[in-house]
Amino acid sequence: MQANKVLIIGPAWVGDMVMAQTLFRFLKLQHPEVIIDVVAPRSTASLLASMPEVRSAIPLPIAHGELGFKTRYALGKSLRREAYDQAIVLTNTFKSALIPWFANIPLRTGWKREMRGALLNDCRTLDKEKYPLMIERFVALGLPENATLPMLDSVWPQFSVKQARVVDALEKVKIELSEKPILALCPGAEFGPSKRWPEAHYAEVAKEKLAAGWDVWLFGGPNDKDVTEAIQNLTENQCVNLAGKTSLPEAICLMSLATAVVTNDSGLMHIAAALKKKCVVLYGSSSPDFTPPLATDAVVLRTGIECSPCFERECPLGHWKCLRELDPKRVITALGGIKK
Repeated sequence: MQANKVLIIGPAWVGDMVMAQTLFRFLKLQHPEVIIDVVAPRSTASLLASMPEVRSAIPLPIAHGELGFKTRYALGKSLRREAYDQAIVLTNTFKSALIPWFANIPLRTGWKREMRGALLNDCRTLDKEKYPLMIERFVALGLPENATLPMLDSVWPQFSVKQARVVDALEKVKIELSEKPILALCPGAEFGPSKRWPEAHYAEVAKEKLAAGWDVWLFGGPNDKDVTEAIQNLTENQCVNLAGKTSLPEAICLMSLATAVVTNDSGLMHIAAALKKKCVVLYGSSSPDFTPPLATDAVVLRTGIECSPCFERECPLGHWKCLRELDPKRVITALGGIKK
């Protein structure tokens, strides 16, 4: 079936939604006239403005983890008038398959999870060895079952940023640009502390680049303020601390100005990659084997110690060596090849 109008049920995690653009770009490459609408929770809906492949972002006004049966029914029923040909459900929960069912979409595709076979009539069994990367699992749902997956580097996420919005973001945070190169540091991670490189290490990198004539901007959400303030204290307040001061779209606009980015494995890492920034990405408890930075200029650094990756939010052994033993000098060396 060639779908002319597709409804995507999008992820709630920032990084996952960025990687979902690979599917959107793939569908447009295969069928340029296809219409793509995306249902997204508040946490990720604003990202879709940077993805020109998406016609409409359809907000899902339900808190993370909430069933919201009546809300899903009302939304699904309201979408019947759109007459979608296919729904692709990127998330793995039972409740995420409800809206396409309520919308009476004839082809409803997703991976077999949580006994939702009654809701999805194209319910597939995931072969994790065949599709080791998250983007492969997303794009496979846009192909007929068992079709050969093509090379995906040509459809990696690529954000579009409007200059007028960049100017507005600069005015909001009261930054006047200079001719200095900009190092963006992203020291937070929503998943938990097992993904966060120590603040002292970030501060050492910041001091090195400040001394070399760079500006250093600290990015993050409201929950990252303690981390960015610690870096500020260690650098005598020489950095620009943006944590909690911008919306996600504004952070995207400001990061588009960066010369280079140093980041944990986080949503902002995937945003930096989608902006095609030169990235140094630090992995501790997680692995680039599943969700790597999708950018040719990305450098991945990790210690590779025996217990890593453990994929835990907190270090099970209490020593945090996978992060603490990742020497800042390795990051500084990696940044050394980036010209001003």
